Amino acid sequence: MNRLFFRFFVLVMLSITVATFVVYFAMSRLFGDPLDDIARRQAAAQIFLLEQYVDQAPADEWLARLNKVREVSRVNIELMPLAGARAQLPARRLAALERGDVVLDPANKAFFRRVDLKGDRYIGSADEVIHARDLPIDIGLALQMEALRYVIVALALLIPIALWSRKHWQGLQALSSVADELGAGKLSARASFGPRTSIYPLAERINHMGERIESLLASQENLLHSVSHELRTPIARLEFALELLRAKAPDGTLTPRIDAMEADLAELNALVAELLGMARIGSGRAVPAAPFALAPALRECALLLDCPVELEIDDAVGSVNGDRRLLLRAVGNVLRNAQKYARARIVLSARRVGTAALEVAIEDDGAGIPEVERERIFEPFYRLDRSRDRSTGGFGLGLSIARKALEQHGGTIRAEGSMLGGARFVLRLPVNGEKDRMAAHPHHT
Repeated sequence: MNRLFFRFFVLVMLSITVATFVVYFAMSRLFGDPLDDIARRQAAAQIFLLEQYVDQAPADEWLARLNKVREVSRVNIELMPLAGARAQLPARRLAALERGDVVLDPANKAFFRRVDLKGDRYIGSADEVIHARDLPIDIGLALQMEALRYVIVALALLIPIALWSRKHWQGLQALSSVADELGAGKLSARASFGPRTSIYPLAERINHMGERIESLLASQENLLHSVSHELRTPIARLEFALELLRAKAPDGTLTPRIDAMEADLAELNALVAELLGMARIGSGRAVPAAPFALAPALRECALLLDCPVELEIDDAVGSVNGDRRLLLRAVGNVLRNAQKYARARIVLSARRVGTAALEVAIEDDGAGIPEVERERIFEPFYRLDRSRDRSTGGFGLGLSIARKALEQHGGTIRAEGSMLGGARFVLRLPVNGEKDRMAAHPHHT
């Protein structure tokens, strides 16, 4: 909040400063230097004496009155040649001097004015100038007063800007929390603001987006679950029919075809089981968590594979609090994926990452995964081109289920290159207080 407030406050004050200078230069251009007006007001008494007392005297008394003003005033008033005054004044002020105007010199606390334009007062008066010095002009004081006004304006703006920034910051923080919850999979999260708040339209759009996403995902999950259940009945009927056909076959000529059909049904049955498992994981139900030792669980998972797995697991990795069956299913899915593509080696390792998380890594010496595909392989039903044959099998759901299982526990999974030459999958699981942070950023690695 402090950064938001400071930036906005500085922006406002810079705008006011720029506007002040623009006004100053515009006024100077159109109506003369405002500093001259300040100096003229400060020297108003001396100018008044000159114009209303000295200049109103008859020609033969003009010099006498000027001398009386010299005696009673602290201002140093003297006569100087017109040429000398012209030499001291800048070119832009010479025209005013020639017209007989009082020409101020605020920097030197002085003013100039011609004695007589026609030489009527005395001989030579047309070539002389009154030069008044030591006038009570203090531009610095005027600038200090302007600076004080600027500070007062800044302080007056400080309070409303602070209140405005605090209110908006609180609203943005609330929206950020809702966005984090939506990103973490809590689709029921909503922002609650009054219609009069400035961010109410944005909050309403976020709420509408959350409702749409929740509705679409619920419809998708319901459809997936319903279709999977409905498929179970015709599959069971087909299995029963094939058994009857095998029993009634007059000879063994139909046996290979029946075996192929049963293999297809088994594959379809496995697909339905995967779909139902995916629907259950994505249902949003709370994960039944219980602590379990990770090292023996990983060794048990590796024994279920039909090929040897190199283990680099230390019992010091400790325990994990979660659904043991679901987490081992995620590890098993990744191991089976590695089994499909490994040439000779599969390595399963586990290590602690500080005190807040642990990582399980599964790597193989296969062909690896192109970098552009490493995120897409976790999408449901997505398979690399080389896996679209019956030699590798699979439905493209194993890695998707593994990611959902990890996310249910506040963890992550990512694919990268392996030192063995193939693919390396890193499953990161939180322990202690790390779960909440990772759940808020499920794709952070």
